Amino acid sequence: MSENPFASHLEQDSNPAAALDAVSTTSASLKYCTISSEKTAEALHTNIREGLPSVSEANQRRALHGANEIASDDDEPLWKKFLSTFVGDPLILLLIGSAAISFIMGNIDDAVSITLAIVIVVTVGFVQEYRSEKSLEALNKLVPAECHLIRSGQESKVLASVLVPGDVVFFRVGDRIPADLRIVESVDLSIDESNLTGENEPVLKSSHAVDKHSYNDLPGSIVPIADRTCIAYMGTLVREGHGKGIVVGTGKNTAFGTVFEMMSSIEKPKTPLQTAMDKLGKDLSFMSFILIGIICLIGIIQGRSWLEMFQISVSLAVAAIPEGLPIIVTVTLALGVLRMANRKAIIRRLPSVETLGSVNVICSDKTGTLTANHMTVAKIWCLGSMANKTNVLNMEKKNGGNLKNYLTEDIKATLRIGNICNNSTFSQEHGKFLGNPTDMALLEVLPKFDLDDQRSRVSRVDEIPFNSKRKLMAVKTVDSNNKVVVYVKGAYEKILEKSTHYVNKDGRVEKLNMAQREQIIESGNSLASDGLRTLAFAELDLPNDRSKKISDDDVHDLVFAGLIGMKDPPRPTVRAAIETLTEGSVHIIMITGDAENTAVNIARQIGIPVVNPEIAVLTGDKLDTMNDDQLANVINHVSVFARATPEHKLNIVRALQKRGDIVAMTGDGVNDAPALKLADIGVSMGKMGTDVAKEASDMVLTDDDFSTILTAIEEGKGIFNNIQNFLTFQLSTSVAALSLVAISTALKLPNPLNAMQILWINILMDGPPAQSLGVEAVDHEVMKKPPRKRTDKILTNEVFKRLLGSAAFIIVGTIYVFMKEMNEDGKISDRDTTMTFTCFVFFDMFNALSCRHSVKSIFEIGFFTNKMFNYAVGLSLLGQMCAIYVPFFQGIFKTESLSLGDLCFLLAISSSVFFADELRKLYIRKGRLQEAYDYSNV
Repeated sequence: MSENPFASHLEQDSNPAAALDAVSTTSASLKYCTISSEKTAEALHTNIREGLPSVSEANQRRALHGANEIASDDDEPLWKKFLSTFVGDPLILLLIGSAAISFIMGNIDDAVSITLAIVIVVTVGFVQEYRSEKSLEALNKLVPAECHLIRSGQESKVLASVLVPGDVVFFRVGDRIPADLRIVESVDLSIDESNLTGENEPVLKSSHAVDKHSYNDLPGSIVPIADRTCIAYMGTLVREGHGKGIVVGTGKNTAFGTVFEMMSSIEKPKTPLQTAMDKLGKDLSFMSFILIGIICLIGIIQGRSWLEMFQISVSLAVAAIPEGLPIIVTVTLALGVLRMANRKAIIRRLPSVETLGSVNVICSDKTGTLTANHMTVAKIWCLGSMANKTNVLNMEKKNGGNLKNYLTEDIKATLRIGNICNNSTFSQEHGKFLGNPTDMALLEVLPKFDLDDQRSRVSRVDEIPFNSKRKLMAVKTVDSNNKVVVYVKGAYEKILEKSTHYVNKDGRVEKLNMAQREQIIESGNSLASDGLRTLAFAELDLPNDRSKKISDDDVHDLVFAGLIGMKDPPRPTVRAAIETLTEGSVHIIMITGDAENTAVNIARQIGIPVVNPEIAVLTGDKLDTMNDDQLANVINHVSVFARATPEHKLNIVRALQKRGDIVAMTGDGVNDAPALKLADIGVSMGKMGTDVAKEASDMVLTDDDFSTILTAIEEGKGIFNNIQNFLTFQLSTSVAALSLVAISTALKLPNPLNAMQILWINILMDGPPAQSLGVEAVDHEVMKKPPRKRTDKILTNEVFKRLLGSAAFIIVGTIYVFMKEMNEDGKISDRDTTMTFTCFVFFDMFNALSCRHSVKSIFEIGFFTNKMFNYAVGLSLLGQMCAIYVPFFQGIFKTESLSLGDLCFLLAISSSVFFADELRKLYIRKGRLQEAYDYSNV
């Protein structure tokens, strides 16, 4: 399960309480909260243990109730949206006015031409906006909500959208409730309903029906939504414990569905980059309007036709003002995020793409992110049967053999505790155990000793779940002889602290002395130094009181059984990823709950430098004694945090941010959520991560692999470079078009481009060629550059100089062609404007080719590596050929056919902008090579 599809709406709704009144009377939860779980199952024709009997039954119910989804209806047809774009832009309205004036004055050709141009310009913009919307819609579907379903007695993980009333689901800490559920089983269950009720305190839930007679004095005897303690509402979060429930409401028939239906849609805020683009667009528009106004005024003073100057001015405004800039930015970001999704990194918020390129510190969990997250039991050590820390049962050396002969009573007790104190379940559908990797490893080792799963032979009465503070898990059970036993597993320091006795190799219980305690600690440290996750196992007999709940205070005077060391090997891709990130000045910090020895062993295996553990490693105990300022002073040298809790992550993030670092933090648990939210980039795990963690994060790794962060940062940097590239192209074209008309007007020359030709240039500037630059493949060398400062402007001095240089070549080359053609016969003709117009378009295409990379030669990156760019330029050139050779378009653009010699001449002139930029890139590359050479000789 994952992102709540409507939580963002509720967060922006200042008063959801009004909607809850309707929920109280319409929600299915009202009917089922006052009847027992057995009667609920009977009413929905389902079975509490087995769920619905078949898939066909579920399909019939889905046909009746619909999918378990809540989506806002968009009833406005596409044609209405298209027509609305004509009246939404004042510049388009000015063009329509210009066409109308031309028609009234009898200039039918001009009126038709301008009208056709309006349709083309609006269509291009509409298609871009539509692509942007669809790309953003696709982003919202990247992390589908999932849940744990029981159907036909089989457990499986499915999309929440397939649930129907009568289905049975189970849930645990960190899960998001997938539908409205009537709770039938609960263990220390509390649920955060703040996004529904507004109350911040989690609500304690149980399977007991609500007494409806207690609410007789309320209007209609309705049980308030907050008092339905046996109902788990769709979209709420499990904060503690676990449980099971029957689906009683899906989709719009849930409490959230009712609220969602009553809420008006709220427009999504723009990203900081879009806001920056808007400001840049407004600033450029302001300057452009002033310049266009001056051009128009000078032209009228010179005695030119005011209608001609009006049409030229409006066309210039449309072409010069980059109104498509925010749209192209959005499309570029969205398409980049979709590419990241294909590389296993799902970006949940578009602004995160901007931040990715600035990350200079990555704090990563060890288990499942840096390691493979498949635990296997590697070593077993018991005090009774093994004399010292070197005498250990090494499972890897005995791989493949039957280990029954090694099964002493203390080893058997250790394996039994690990078996019963275990929440992993076997899935018939997947043919393997599902659950916590540690729990799965403890079950998978049993067949090697000819042991089977004993959990069916005991009745679990109560449980104390594991958490980072408690550092242990305990279950209370009753066997067939009514014997009550508490089985405990956890960190060996914590278990030893609570143990007073141990079980020897013959199964007898003996008292622990100080020497034996030291021996256990030495053995635990020895296993940890081998890079193994080490757990201790103990048990406790209790009086035959089945009904009493077990608490933390009951876990004492334990009988120690043994230690198990589990191995979780590093992922094969991690070492190379860390080397690349380190080369790019990114500081990698590993955070783990493991012992210091284990943490250092793993860190060295994956390439995190730990030269001096005294400086490079900080334990949770030391961290507790430091304030944020003290931590900030030493954290630059720290590469590993051992025995760290999720709460420590907050301190680490604060300390790093205090130093001015941009921090990416990984996490998967409920307690990781605050740190993920505080970090500049919170990264949650798609497979093992809880919904709370996913919701607090900015990025989800669908494969839980650290190396995916590298590809995401690389993509983020590449996207930013692409935005600068198409910005260079757009603004250089805009500056050139404005300057061309301004210079001609100032020199009292005829306008080199007519209104229709300027509008066609605008289509090229805002259309496919510009957008194709936004999807240029990422240059892997971006990772060798240091992270970008978050305060860096998009329009840097380098970008500004580059675009002015390109614009200068376009202006000089186009004016040269215009003057050359005009001087041949001393007057302006259709041929002259055709040559000038085509020259400008060719300049534009060569300029676009140069803008594919800021420093690499096109001969290095390849002409055919960006297919979308080739298609865009090809279609643009085809359009230009139509404009000068097809009679219909000749009438619109006022052009005439050119000879092959003319085209070759124009290509030679216009290619100058490309070759000049190639020389600029060569100069930069040589300068960098010289710097690198000088540095190496220092």
